[in-house]
Amino acid sequence: MTEAGPTGDDLVEMLAALANPLRLRIIARLAAGRDYVSHLAREIGVSRPLLHMHLRRLEAAGLIAGSLELSDDGKAMKYYEVTDFSLHLTAAALAEAAKTLTRPDPEEGS
Repeated sequence: MTEAGPTGDDLVEMLAALANPLRLRIIARLAAGRDYVSHLAREIGVSRPLLHMHLRRLEAAGLIAGSLELSDDGKAMKYYEVTDFSLHLTAAALAEAAKTLTRPDPEEGS
Protein backbone atom coordinates (compact mmCIF):
# COMPACT_ATOMS: atom_id res chain seq x y z
CA MET A 1 0.00 0.00 0.00
CA THR A 2 1.09 3.55 -0.57
CA GLU A 3 0.54 6.43 1.82
CA ALA A 4 -2.18 7.74 -0.48
CA GLY A 5 -3.96 4.41 -0.27
CA PRO A 6 -3.70 0.91 -1.66
CA THR A 7 -2.77 0.36 -5.29
CA GLY A 8 -5.49 -0.91 -7.56
CA ASP A 9 -4.11 -4.45 -7.38
CA ASP A 10 -3.85 -4.29 -3.58
CA LEU A 11 -7.39 -2.94 -3.33
CA VAL A 12 -8.79 -5.73 -5.51
CA GLU A 13 -7.03 -8.32 -3.34
CA MET A 14 -8.16 -6.72 -0.08
CA LEU A 15 -11.78 -6.40 -1.15
CA ALA A 16 -11.83 -9.97 -2.50
CA ALA A 17 -10.44 -11.22 0.82
CA LEU A 18 -13.06 -9.28 2.76
CA ALA A 19 -15.91 -10.46 0.51
CA ASN A 20 -16.51 -13.55 2.64
CA PRO A 21 -18.56 -13.68 5.86
CA LEU A 22 -16.16 -16.07 7.59
CA ARG A 23 -13.17 -13.88 6.81
CA LEU A 24 -15.06 -10.87 8.18
CA ARG A 25 -15.64 -12.86 11.39
CA ILE A 26 -11.95 -13.66 11.57
CA ILE A 27 -11.02 -9.99 11.20
CA ALA A 28 -13.62 -9.02 13.82
CA ARG A 29 -12.27 -11.60 16.27
CA LEU A 30 -8.65 -10.59 15.69
CA ALA A 31 -9.55 -6.90 16.03
CA ALA A 32 -10.19 -7.71 19.71
CA GLY A 33 -6.63 -9.01 20.05
CA ARG A 34 -4.21 -11.50 18.59
CA ASP A 35 -5.01 -15.18 18.87
CA TYR A 36 -3.52 -18.56 18.02
CA VAL A 37 -4.98 -20.88 15.39
CA SER A 38 -6.49 -23.61 17.58
CA HIS A 39 -8.23 -21.15 19.89
CA LEU A 40 -9.39 -18.98 16.99
CA ALA A 41 -10.87 -22.06 15.24
CA ARG A 42 -12.81 -22.96 18.39
CA GLU A 43 -14.00 -19.38 18.91
CA ILE A 44 -15.27 -19.05 15.35
CA GLY A 45 -16.53 -22.64 15.15
CA VAL A 46 -14.62 -23.93 12.12
CA SER A 47 -12.03 -26.63 11.50
CA ARG A 48 -8.37 -25.68 11.62
CA PRO A 49 -7.80 -26.62 7.93
CA LEU A 50 -10.68 -24.36 6.86
CA LEU A 51 -9.42 -21.58 9.12
CA HIS A 52 -5.90 -21.91 7.68
CA MET A 53 -7.26 -21.47 4.16
CA HIS A 54 -9.00 -18.23 5.13
CA LEU A 55 -6.06 -16.98 7.19
CA ARG A 56 -3.76 -17.44 4.19
CA ARG A 57 -6.10 -15.38 2.03
CA LEU A 58 -6.30 -12.58 4.61
CA GLU A 59 -2.53 -12.63 5.14
CA ALA A 60 -1.86 -12.51 1.37
CA ALA A 61 -4.07 -9.43 1.18
CA GLY A 62 -2.05 -7.76 3.95
CA LEU A 63 -4.98 -7.61 6.36
CA ILE A 64 -3.49 -9.87 9.04
CA ALA A 65 0.00 -11.03 10.00
CA GLY A 66 1.06 -14.31 11.53
CA SER A 67 4.01 -15.16 13.73
CA LEU A 68 5.28 -18.45 15.10
CA GLU A 69 5.96 -18.58 18.83
CA LEU A 70 6.93 -21.29 21.29
CA SER A 71 4.57 -22.04 24.16
CA ASP A 72 5.84 -22.70 27.68
CA ASP A 73 5.77 -26.43 26.99
CA GLY A 74 7.80 -26.05 23.78
CA LYS A 75 5.00 -26.34 21.22
CA ALA A 76 5.12 -24.10 18.17
CA MET A 77 2.00 -21.95 18.03
CA LYS A 78 0.96 -19.68 15.18
CA TYR A 79 -0.50 -16.37 16.33
CA TYR A 80 -2.34 -13.94 14.07
CA GLU A 81 -3.19 -10.30 14.49
CA VAL A 82 -4.80 -7.60 12.40
CA THR A 83 -2.37 -5.35 10.56
CA ASP A 84 -2.62 -1.59 10.67
CA PHE A 85 -4.77 -1.19 7.57
CA SER A 86 -7.31 1.46 6.72
CA LEU A 87 -9.75 1.45 3.85
CA HIS A 88 -11.65 4.62 3.07
CA LEU A 89 -13.59 4.01 -0.11
CA THR A 90 -14.76 6.98 -2.09
CA ALA A 91 -15.33 7.36 -5.80
CA ALA A 92 -12.17 9.49 -6.03
CA ALA A 93 -10.09 6.93 -4.11
CA LEU A 94 -11.35 4.15 -6.39
CA ALA A 95 -10.56 6.23 -9.48
CA GLU A 96 -6.98 6.78 -8.24
CA ALA A 97 -6.54 3.10 -7.41
CA ALA A 98 -7.89 2.09 -10.83
CA LYS A 99 -5.07 4.05 -12.51
CA THR A 100 -2.53 1.68 -10.95
CA LEU A 101 -4.16 -1.63 -11.92
CA THR A 102 -1.72 -4.00 -13.57
CA ARG A 103 -3.65 -7.26 -13.51
CA PRO A 104 -5.92 -8.11 -16.42
CA ASP A 105 -9.66 -7.70 -16.03
CA PRO A 106 -11.09 -11.16 -15.27
CA GLU A 107 -14.20 -10.22 -17.26
CA GLU A 108 -12.16 -9.71 -20.45
CA GLY A 109 -11.91 -12.68 -22.75
CA SER A 110 -15.07 -14.30 -21.42
